[in-house]
Amino acid sequence: MSGGNLNLLDVKQPNIRLLHLSWFAFFLTFMVWFNHAPMLASIKEAFDLTSQQVKALMILNVALTIPSRIVIGMLVDRFGPRIIYTILLLIGGGLCLGFAFADSYETIALMRFLMGFIGAGFVIGIRLVSEWFPARQVGLAEGVYGGWGNFGSAASAMILPTLALIYGGEDGWRYAIATTGVMAIAYGLFFYTRARNTPKGSTYFKPKKNGGLEVTSKRDLYFYIGMCLPMYAALATLAWKLSPANLGLLTQTATYATYAVLAVVGVVQISQILRVNSHLFTDETVPEFQRYKFKQVAILNVSYFVTFGSELAVVSMLPLFFMETFELDAVKAGLLASGFAFMNLVARPTGGFFSDKFGRRKSLTILIAGLAVGYLTLSQITSGWPIVLAVMATMMCSFFVQAGEGAVFAIVPLVKRSMTGQIAGMTGAYGNVGAVIYLTALSFVDASSFFMLIAASAAFVFIAVQFLDEPRGHMAEVNDDGSVELIEVT
Repeated sequence: MSGGNLNLLDVKQPNIRLLHLSWFAFFLTFMVWFNHAPMLASIKEAFDLTSQQVKALMILNVALTIPSRIVIGMLVDRFGPRIIYTILLLIGGGLCLGFAFADSYETIALMRFLMGFIGAGFVIGIRLVSEWFPARQVGLAEGVYGGWGNFGSAASAMILPTLALIYGGEDGWRYAIATTGVMAIAYGLFFYTRARNTPKGSTYFKPKKNGGLEVTSKRDLYFYIGMCLPMYAALATLAWKLSPANLGLLTQTATYATYAVLAVVGVVQISQILRVNSHLFTDETVPEFQRYKFKQVAILNVSYFVTFGSELAVVSMLPLFFMETFELDAVKAGLLASGFAFMNLVARPTGGFFSDKFGRRKSLTILIAGLAVGYLTLSQITSGWPIVLAVMATMMCSFFVQAGEGAVFAIVPLVKRSMTGQIAGMTGAYGNVGAVIYLTALSFVDASSFFMLIAASAAFVFIAVQFLDEPRGHMAEVNDDGSVELIEVT
């Protein structure tokens, strides 16, 4: 397979080898992150769980991913993707083994919550891949990384049930899940020996300060702080879903304590942001060549909110939607709904390729518009539709959703190289925020209204994208010795 000048089969090229090393690391993180999904029936039986407890596990699985993507983004920019990816794979694999051999519901719930940490792996590769590919190829390269890696969740669904049968016995599911943990640990060690942060002779740029994004105007500073608030709102919503008023996993006291912790963490984060950007309140001015507009980051955030956020939400509800609409059994409904996730293999790289080839803003505009039309179409599906037509509509919508994700992350590395990890972390976190908000909305409305809601939010994002500045020329980064280096962004 090749795209433009990017020949993915030419593994003799160091950047192609690095790309394959990276997407497979991401693939394994998603296998581990979602390895519980195909095993839920066995887990429910083993621990005699209620339906509410199973739902709680699904929520806990995504809760930690929102803050961890922010933190991992900072660590990647500071220490480099090679060591951070290695550590994440080793810790994630260890937590996976803890989950596989847990002996109580409380333990598997804790392990599932902590395993949300491995969902931040995606952020690491965004920075790593951007270091190895020029601007004219970075969209396709990031699309391959994201699309092929994201397929890890589908791979778990396809492989683990069979693997559990091969192991056999009532603990077959444990060994199947544990296998993914062992693979993550082994590959983490292999990745460390083979990957490099940058090509030979290239500089790995780091932010001058740690603790938050450096912005270049007071207006952008307030904008940045405002964009942090929805992430805390999403986490508070998750706590509410786990409270006695809903799933009942948390006591009322624990729920209030969670709200208090979120408030304290929010204050700490804002204080760190103010510290990092304290120069904006002095006479010190930011040189023109180092300036960037935070609106670029904000627009990418809301774009990923509606693309990846809607994907996570729709993948969660689509099998049940097909079951209820067309009166199908669970197996058939699951197979028909799986087409939504399968499109990742092709759609996300295609979105990145479009961005490289036809322009960043233009491509994202078209794909967001297609996404809105796609969800409007899904909102009209009834039992009177031929199933084939409903599946085709789902696949069409899925293409625009995932190609849109590819187009978003084709732009992320072109905003500010030294902070790509943090920008990717915040954008990635917004995808999870979107999933939380959409799934919460789904608990109050029917499927048709749910799809209409996503389409309406996509219309808002379509307008926002019109304010996105097309990357032009070069971005400037400062070396440790004070010299300035220009990096091509077109």
